[in-house]
Amino acid sequence: MSEQYGPSDWDQSMATLDRAIELGVTLLDTADIYGAGHNEVLVGRAVHGRRDRVQVATKFGIDRSGGDGAVRLRGEPSYVKRCCDASLLRLGVEEIDVFYLHRPAQNAEIEETVGAMAELVAAGKVRHLGLSEVGAELLRRAHAVHPIAAVQCEYSLWTREVEKVAPTMAELGVGLVAYAPLGRGYLTGKVTLERLTPGDYRASSPRFRAEANLAITEIVRQVGTRIGVEPAQVALAWVHAQSQRLGIPVVPIPGTRHRKWLEQNVAALDVRLDEDSLARLAPLSEQVTGGRYAPGSIGSRD
Repeated sequence: MSEQYGPSDWDQSMATLDRAIELGVTLLDTADIYGAGHNEVLVGRAVHGRRDRVQVATKFGIDRSGGDGAVRLRGEPSYVKRCCDASLLRLGVEEIDVFYLHRPAQNAEIEETVGAMAELVAAGKVRHLGLSEVGAELLRRAHAVHPIAAVQCEYSLWTREVEKVAPTMAELGVGLVAYAPLGRGYLTGKVTLERLTPGDYRASSPRFRAEANLAITEIVRQVGTRIGVEPAQVALAWVHAQSQRLGIPVVPIPGTRHRKWLEQNVAALDVRLDEDSLARLAPLSEQVTGGRYAPGSIGSRD
């Protein structure tokens, strides 16, 4: 709603957030780098007066203060605490429900960073700790310092690398928060290069630029047609259905600016995929052409 996907529209975003809470959505996920704090302010405005109805998650650790060409992944204790205080101020809340390290730090060991995060829990500023885009070893080391409630990773029909970490997550009792469960819109079949607006970073995405990936969206569309639902709902239902197979809670967090797509996404909760559908969808991740991010992008700094 604030950056990377074309021009922002405050009123439209607020209307979508209002509708989300009205529909019973209880988790709003943001980060301090989304629009240089703009998104946290947006979420804070949305939850004002109804804080008890939602859980707010935010992330820190990607320092863009030197410009996108000089991004640093930070985790030293003083930085961790400053980021938390700044996020609390922008969100307008007294406590963050889930506070994530956005990417493993370059300037601190994970024990040092999580130790500082744990102090925020003790201070009553944070309820639960999370990590984003981490492997099994780092997760174990972090969890030894303080319980980790969730790992946030990209997870969808065409991105399944986090499944390698799932056994460790199950062992430690850590849930998976799946971002980009719609493949940043590609799996809906409605987002193509030609339809992207100026400023949309997806125009440089290797996957969006690979014509071969259209075959993946066609299979998702066919599955949806057979069971009478939209392709986006198929993609979301698949992610949600992996909880039992992986042995961990899986919570997809699809993003959208529009109420129409929000309502469609929420309705995916009622979609159940049969065995034939699951069998057709399972191999899609093996057919993907292109990497998740363009080389040198912020997102590529995993």
